[in-house]
Amino acid sequence: MSYSDASNLNKKTRSKVVTLPSTQRITCHECGNKKEFLEVSDGVILTTRFIQNKDGSFSQELDDSQVLGQVKFYCGDCGADLTQFHKRFLEMLF
Repeated sequence: MSYSDASNLNKKTRSKVVTLPSTQRITCHECGNKKEFLEVSDGVILTTRFIQNKDGSFSQELDDSQVLGQVKFYCGDCGADLTQFHKRFLEMLF
């Protein structure tokens, strides 16, 4: 599933509450995916600063984002809602 497919996520997917031991990997309860996941944020402001070079081209200097809405977490294969695991995802993000 690609980022462009995020708008097509199945909003009717049933969410099963599952607790994970701290050493267990997140696994989609619908398809068994353990590898690809999507984080989808509503109400995001992206700010990118650029510097114009002497030759007229631009170089990116800084990238900043601000999430104003809800953040959801989905299976990257089948689109199942895995938001219950979002906190775990954030804890393991390095």
